[in-house]
Amino acid sequence: MLKEMKKDDFIISKTNLKGYITYTNKIFMDMSEYSETELLDKPHNLLRHPQMPKAVFKHLWNGITKQQEVFAYVLNKTKHNNEYWVYANITASLDGNDKHTGYYSVRRAPNPKALEIIKPLYAKMLEVEKRSGVDASLDVLLELLKEKGVSYDEFIISIQE
Repeated sequence: MLKEMKKDDFIISKTNLKGYITYTNKIFMDMSEYSETELLDKPHNLLRHPQMPKAVFKHLWNGITKQQEVFAYVLNKTKHNNEYWVYANITASLDGNDKHTGYYSVRRAPNPKALEIIKPLYAKMLEVEKRSGVDASLDVLLELLKEKGVSYDEFIISIQE
């Protein structure tokens, strides 16, 4: 079953540097169908949907480990095998001395028109990934960006508007 976020909802979570959840808000728990106890100290990829190209996460981790802000559309899987799409913003968490301590993510409802673009793109990336690997899948995305003459951020943010 496809679950949909409410327009004004924000899913918030924090993780340590290895991607293990250290904080989650109630909306995250409600959407994921997990309790706080089931989420805390678990890897965030607990929610990874098999229809998500690994190349998207490779791009995401390449950015956030360099303390770059990353936006992405993500299909998540719930505890009871339901699913929901989010428009995610992930940033580095820094302490008072600018030491990198983890990651902070805020997700909101994706623009339905953006998903009309993302779903076929991800399907193509996943097909290529199964046949030729993660790097070939990432090349599908990079080729699209080259054709459009935009950066990844420009593309992702523009289709959310």
